Amino acid sequence: MLGRTRSSLAVAVLAVAAAGCAGGGSGSGGATIGSMEVTSSAFAEGGGIPVKYTCDGGDVSPPLAWSGAPAETKAIALTVLDPDASDFVHWLAANVPTGLSGDGSIPEGATGSPAAGTEGRNSGGRPAWYGPCPPSGEHRYVFTVSALSERLNLSAGFSREQLDQAIEGKVLASGTLTARYRR
Repeated sequence: MLGRTRSSLAVAVLAVAAAGCAGGGSGSGGATIGSMEVTSSAFAEGGGIPVKYTCDGGDVSPPLAWSGAPAETKAIALTVLDPDASDFVHWLAANVPTGLSGDGSIPEGATGSPAAGTEGRNSGGRPAWYGPCPPSGEHRYVFTVSALSERLNLSAGFSREQLDQAIEGKVLASGTLTARYRR
């Protein structure tokens, strides 16, 4: 069961986004799922994650920003997964603070602070950023930001499965940023 649910958020977001692009997708209230832009001042799409943000450096959570969230956004959810390691969870966050428009950012080193919202359990078992630490070779890290129609009722330390269930039917828009790290 756990193996099936590990990728359910990514699959659900991609499926809904694809259906939305085809004109048949809908989110809460029948609205088409929108697309958001996710960026980091520390690395570019497809680029390398600097050592500072990994287990080989300071294990500092990276800065992230997003735009394109619908005006009706009430909450932001964040997942960071390693698809090259069976969707190893590096970071989960819910109810991340946003601007009035739903756009926003998470500053560098925000894990463990209110700026990261309510953090869920990573695959290391703690509610915090778990920097890239592939056993060997290069791995991809997918940062997904989802704009939600309502705040989530989750407590610190929630699981990936709990987040997946909580956002079901609430995703207004989403976007991803993929970066790499090699050891």
